[in-house]
Amino acid sequence: MPVISMFYGIIVSMFYLDTKKHKAPHIHVSYQGNEAVIAIPSGEVLEGDIKSSKLKLVHAWVEIHQEDLMADWELAVKGEPIFKIDPLR
Repeated sequence: MPVISMFYGIIVSMFYLDTKKHKAPHIHVSYQGNEAVIAIPSGEVLEGDIKSSKLKLVHAWVEIHQEDLMADWELAVKGEPIFKIDPLR
């Protein structure tokens, strides 16, 4: 599972060929042992749970990087290498 960004203790990852369980484009987010699957670009939590203050940061980051995330998603579902995305600052 490639890590595409890290900020404020949040780790954002995207799996390769990850379309079986969640068909919608999404990222995997973890923070202090909690994990959530977040839809792109809506920010909807598809699975799991993460602290609400951290989820707000993830939503802001997704909003800023929607195009980059969708480009990475298109690569990942084909099994191609994906790119790192700048953290939230």
